[in-house]
Amino acid sequence: MSPTPSEYQYLIYALLLGSYLLGSIPFGLILTKLAGHGDIRTIGSGNIGATNVLRTGNKPLAILTLLLDGGKGALAVCIGHLLTNDNALIGMLMGLCAVVGHIFPVFLKFKGGKGVATAIGFYLMLSWQLGLAVIAMWLLIAFVLRKSSAAAIAAIGGAPIFAWFLDMPEFSLYLMALSALIIYRHRDNIDRLLKGTEPSIGNKGGKR
Repeated sequence: MSPTPSEYQYLIYALLLGSYLLGSIPFGLILTKLAGHGDIRTIGSGNIGATNVLRTGNKPLAILTLLLDGGKGALAVCIGHLLTNDNALIGMLMGLCAVVGHIFPVFLKFKGGKGVATAIGFYLMLSWQLGLAVIAMWLLIAFVLRKSSAAAIAAIGGAPIFAWFLDMPEFSLYLMALSALIIYRHRDNIDRLLKGTEPSIGNKGGKR
């Protein structure tokens, strides 16, 4: 039996909330504590993402954090498609909620990461072409400028433009709002970039 419109509406609300809670899981914090590195929020930038996990010196742990954080965004979109008969809009909104959950996790009093890895996982599942375009932009800027934050800002900022040219204009406005949020989360990085004090890739010092 197909759900009634009212039941379907409640299902969507539940899926969006579930996606937010999925995104709120702080894998970087959990993994570093399990590995005996303590609270990742007390070192480096205080961030829970893979870049800060790397400052523990444990590269495999940082890679695992990156994959799991990206997986949150990808899984949210995948579940949305599976449970709503490939409703692209709902899948997109669920991915967006997962990124918001990573940035403002309820489990950490709404103080989370910057959302780049989770957003890229979301983009890859939303459209592999979009995801690869964002990754390519990140790699290009990182290679040229040697600044991880600059690469993230350029790649995430370019996502709405890539979506438009990939014939997904209906998503561009949502992605623009998400890009604005993630770039805002990089405001300290932007300030250091303008001052010339932002650490380069491979530099373990400073904040990111």
